Amino acid sequence: MTSIAQTMIGVDIAKQVFQVHEVNAETGEVISKQIKRAKFLDYFANRQRCLIGMEACGGAQHWARRLLALGHAVKLLPAQQVRPFADGNKNDVADARAIWVAMLQPGIRAVAVKSEAQQAVLALHRMRQQLVKFRTAQMNGLRGLLAEYGEVMPRGRAALTKMIPLVLGRLTDRLPIVLIETLREQYARIGQMEGQIADIERRLQLWHREDEDCQRIAAIPGVGLLTATAAVASMGDPRAFRSGREFAAWLGLVPRQTGTGGKVRLLGISKRGDTYLRTLLIHGARSVLVHSRTPSPWIAAILQRRSLNVAAVALANKMARTVWALMVHQRTYQCSYVSQPA
Repeated sequence: MTSIAQTMIGVDIAKQVFQVHEVNAETGEVISKQIKRAKFLDYFANRQRCLIGMEACGGAQHWARRLLALGHAVKLLPAQQVRPFADGNKNDVADARAIWVAMLQPGIRAVAVKSEAQQAVLALHRMRQQLVKFRTAQMNGLRGLLAEYGEVMPRGRAALTKMIPLVLGRLTDRLPIVLIETLREQYARIGQMEGQIADIERRLQLWHREDEDCQRIAAIPGVGLLTATAAVASMGDPRAFRSGREFAAWLGLVPRQTGTGGKVRLLGISKRGDTYLRTLLIHGARSVLVHSRTPSPWIAAILQRRSLNVAAVALANKMARTVWALMVHQRTYQCSYVSQPA
């Protein structure tokens, strides 16, 4: 414990002022001080190698890379794992102390430190996801406005794109021209966002072609461009997970557990971890179940016992484990491969 505590430092990062907390293992002295952003790296530049803990919040990946370059070890902790150790009032001193205490706890999985290239891919995914939300909101807004004039259109982007020119043409003689022009501008904005989404996907495709891991896991049925790039960028180092099941549990694709007195009950999936990547895997699994002409015996057996949604989650779990295995062992996908116990 002495050697560990001697090198451990908890840091609460912010925009301009950082709070540092450490305990001297020899004297027991508690060191808690504020450091300005411009002098943060200078504080660690001339120190011996130590373990620095931070919450995995905005800017944490940048500072983790900079501290790793200085030769230190960095542990990024999920905020929900640090919160139980923050007692008393909410302030920077208490947060830095809570991070330091959380670093001592066993069983807390650290967030992977990502490279700038991996973080750039995730940034493209987030911007694409935001544009998709904006596009959906724009289409729903147009659909609601046109319903006020008796024009009810089917749901879906394809139906809206097909019908809205005809609908605006019918309403030209009934409504003021200023409203018709504004509706046309709103409809044109949807096309602009679709073009921006396509541009981001083309940029992701370029990275996908150059990355070997993306090419390797893209051969898995149900894993496409978005799932492959998001999985490689989100996972970081696959060896940080001890098994494929641990990676699936990190994504929230395994059952929650509740029990006492030695009796354990399995509930629905935990839905912990990366919501975006979990959603992509489940959508990919559902497409395999719906469009596969010759499903494997494993899938056919599940569909006989469970509903389509349950089978999709089970297949997504299997896909996540396969992704981990291919990346760790550097193998190519084989549809007839049978795993062997370790």
